Amino acid sequence: MNSQLAPFFDLSMDCLCIANYEGYFVNINPALVELLGYSETELKSRLISEFIYEEDRERTAKNRQNLLKDVALVNFENRYVCKSGELVWLHWTSIPVASEQLVYAIAKDVTHKKELENERISHLSQLSQVNNELKQLNYTTSHNLRSPVNNLISMVDLIDMGKIEDDDTLEILSFIRLSAEGLKTSLNTYIDAFKQNDDTSDKFEVVTFHTVLQKVQSTISSLIRTAGVEFQVNFSGMESILFNAAYMESIMLNFITNSIKYARPHVPPVISITSEEKDGKKTFTFSDNGLGFDMEKVGHLIFNLNQRFHGNEDSKGVGLYLVYNHVTSLGGTISVDSAVNEGTTFTITFKA
Repeated sequence: MNSQLAPFFDLSMDCLCIANYEGYFVNINPALVELLGYSETELKSRLISEFIYEEDRERTAKNRQNLLKDVALVNFENRYVCKSGELVWLHWTSIPVASEQLVYAIAKDVTHKKELENERISHLSQLSQVNNELKQLNYTTSHNLRSPVNNLISMVDLIDMGKIEDDDTLEILSFIRLSAEGLKTSLNTYIDAFKQNDDTSDKFEVVTFHTVLQKVQSTISSLIRTAGVEFQVNFSGMESILFNAAYMESIMLNFITNSIKYARPHVPPVISITSEEKDGKKTFTFSDNGLGFDMEKVGHLIFNLNQRFHGNEDSKGVGLYLVYNHVTSLGGTISVDSAVNEGTTFTITFKA
């Protein structure tokens, strides 16, 4: 070897080697010796193929034939067995020089990268399995809940309203039936959504904000009335959006019920809902005058699963997580601005 190149060869952190066409190492740098754990004499005395992991030998031999035909080998990876028995992944760039009957090669240890890749694949597989299980659970739950809801509607229908003289009781029964009908409609919508293809493009449809809001208000009318909610609604800036109707219904339902659930004591909820399209940017804004959050402490946790911030026993820490996923799964973004005892504002920016 050229004496000027010797320091480069010996000091390189990458594994450098020179092999002959017979399949033996002719020269090996210290980095490769250290990585594999064999002495230089051991590495040179045996065919290179003997150090290759058995499952990779045939594939390596086929690629080696190209080297003997004077074709460079680039971005090739295989496994070698260290003296300790440990496997290492090497990423090769090999250049044949036919006039010398030698192959000059550089190998990078990519074992850690491979381990991370395998770990990522494993996590993706687990997530896919969990996602499928959750889909099945959602479908089953929605499907099974329809029976008791239908039963509830039937029981209300069996009541002879003519025998009830108390106006308040009649109104309560009316609200019960209205709520049950709303729940039934929602369950049917969710089941239809589960049956659809998972392709995102199939989820988009023209959604009219006022129609969705009316549906949600009807579903939880008794809750809204009891809490004394005041709505300030303005959809004149953008009456509809290309979105998913079931998702938008879920978003409004979670926002409104959260505003009621986390209202300040003895302060009726005031809910402001607006939509706007300006300079090509489409936004939906929901604000309330409730308890709010300390953004410095919990701002980064608001959309996480199972997060509870006010000690409410009825809170499951799921609503805002669902809202976030509904928005982001269709290419949108959502932000939040809040202060303790000053209320909360959520801003959804839809996909352009």
